Amino acid sequence: MKAFLTTDNVFARVVRLSAGLFAYGVAIALMIRGNIGASPWDVFGQGVSRSTSLSFGLCTIIISAAVLLLWIPLRQRPGIGTVANAVLIGAFADLGLAFISRPSHVALQALMFSAGLFLLALATALYIGAGMGPGPRDGLMTGLVRVTGRPVWQIRTGLELVVVVVGFFLGGVVGIGTLAFAVAVGPLTQVTLKWLHVDLHQPTIRRAQAGRAQIRPRPQRRRTKAIRRTKAT
Repeated sequence: MKAFLTTDNVFARVVRLSAGLFAYGVAIALMIRGNIGASPWDVFGQGVSRSTSLSFGLCTIIISAAVLLLWIPLRQRPGIGTVANAVLIGAFADLGLAFISRPSHVALQALMFSAGLFLLALATALYIGAGMGPGPRDGLMTGLVRVTGRPVWQIRTGLELVVVVVGFFLGGVVGIGTLAFAVAVGPLTQVTLKWLHVDLHQPTIRRAQAGRAQIRPRPQRRRTKAIRRTKAT
């Protein structure tokens, strides 16, 4: 399993990306059917929608575009996974909503929301680990982790808390599930990244190794020249 999760084989990476996006969509459906509060980014989208009279979907697109602009100073680059994130997650969420019904008991609603929250963290680690480009919001998270050196749970939790507060004051709907999401998603993502052997600092390590590889041949050439001089004398 570790070999499949860490291989650079394109087919395996596409499978991991697709599975992660599918799981992410189902996770959203589970949390929505739980009916105990929206995720922070959805609260933010609701707030912007109510403040501007634009549709929720259009506001979500605008927010995604704004988040992508924040990638520029972080030197993040979009990939196939970034586009797939924007296109497929909504479709998979609708598919999940078509098959998942809302529980009638509050305890079951809380259980369904919790299952969706855990699945979302697992899905995030799965498709980020594919290395084909994170979604707009997760790209912001991974960029901040790389630049600041802070752990994932701190960055993710901080982002979720900021957007939920702004969304609430703009008129977004906040529930107990919103608070649970904002507080728990960071630590859960930290754990699932470790489970799936995803190292967000790996690109930096590879660049350092490449730099050392370029430096190593120089002393060898110098030693070769010294040997030639010795033979000449």
